[in-house]
Amino acid sequence: MTAPSDHLLRAHAPIPTESWKAIDEEARERLTPLLAARKVVDFVGAGGWHRSAYSLGRTAPLAGPPPGVAGATEVRTRARRVQPLSEIRVPFTVSRDEIDDVQRGAADPDFDDLARAARVAAEIENRAVFHGWPAAQIEGIADTTPYPSAALGEDCLQWPGIVARGVDALRRNGIGGPFALCVGPALYTKIVETTELGGYLLLDHLTNILGGQVIWSVGVDGAVLVSARGGDFVLDVGQDLAVGYSHHDADTVHLYIEESLTFRVLEPDAAYVLTI
Repeated sequence: MTAPSDHLLRAHAPIPTESWKAIDEEARERLTPLLAARKVVDFVGAGGWHRSAYSLGRTAPLAGPPPGVAGATEVRTRARRVQPLSEIRVPFTVSRDEIDDVQRGAADPDFDDLARAARVAAEIENRAVFHGWPAAQIEGIADTTPYPSAALGEDCLQWPGIVARGVDALRRNGIGGPFALCVGPALYTKIVETTELGGYLLLDHLTNILGGQVIWSVGVDGAVLVSARGGDFVLDVGQDLAVGYSHHDADTVHLYIEESLTFRVLEPDAAYVLTI
């Protein structure tokens, strides 16, 4: 999370400084373990709320200069291509009684709705990165990889061999490691609970194959094997995740978690999809 900016209207909220601090700390604690995509892609930002687009470094031809310009038959005109950042706003509420209790020194504030909003915001970011967001002009990592996906199957003792073949496919195409395996929560639980013959943990076996991490990733369908060497994927963030103020009544303060972002796959060969 970044420092709040004026457009978040926090100064208008009936929330004292100490309670704002508690809300921000809770949001940070909830969001940090959920933001799996940021562990494997390059992060650009935060560019601020005013940042509107990511430059693609490419152009598209224009029909010509403005009509009526004399002697412009040889003029070459092109438009710069950009990818717009999209805005995310996830609302949540905080009880005014809870805010008062924080001011009294309560060390265990009830911010359950903030926890829900943090999970939703993180899942939106993760899914945009791994599975795309067509309405926001974002192609995800799983959408662009050129390799046919591989099915993990039900027998998790076969997974090390399947992951190893995925790693080999990346290396054969000149993609270096370390590698990371981003897996959905249910699949991750199955991995950490499984012990192979001889008492060897499946998680340890996969980690050795990857030379990197198996990452618990909310919002990921199946698993996505990616190179974590850097330079292959770019998450461009304008407004980083921050808490803003909407309105309030006698009992409740209405807040939101906000972010603006876009995502680009620079090297499609650097990812391999594993289905359940």
